[in-house]
Amino acid sequence: MATQVITLVGVLLGAMTSFFAASLAERAKFRQTLATRWDERKLDTYIEYIASVKETNRAARQTLEAHELGEDISTLLGEMEAAEARRSIIFEGLMLLGDEEATETADVVNERLWALLRCARDPAGTSAGVRRELSLSIIEALCDLQKAARSDLAIGKSMRAGR
Repeated sequence: MATQVITLVGVLLGAMTSFFAASLAERAKFRQTLATRWDERKLDTYIEYIASVKETNRAARQTLEAHELGEDISTLLGEMEAAEARRSIIFEGLMLLGDEEATETADVVNERLWALLRCARDPAGTSAGVRRELSLSIIEALCDLQKAARSDLAIGKSMRAGR
């Protein structure tokens, strides 16, 4: 009878150990799947945001160039405002998904872009040099955002760790 009890306890202990090991493995797999899913979503959001900033920047520059040439800018202003509205919506996704460094950097991008948009809406008194400087500052801020996004997504870190 004692051998049967010992055997039964051994079987129960083995089953419990197996159950807990499988549970831990499934939890780890689930966490990895969840992290991967959010990283994919973050990457898409970063790409969309940067593309929308570039689109808005381009529309603002085209509006300013048309104004300098004395052309009617009403259509270009409408395109610029539509691009800005799209950027604003995508920015909300970035605020939800991005880490602190990326969102702070995106705020800087927004501020610089808004300065260019103000010039495009009311170009009187703004020199071409100032507008060019604003446009270049947006590109600089976008480069900083790309660095922050790579850091947030841990792009390149896994390869360096293996060295």
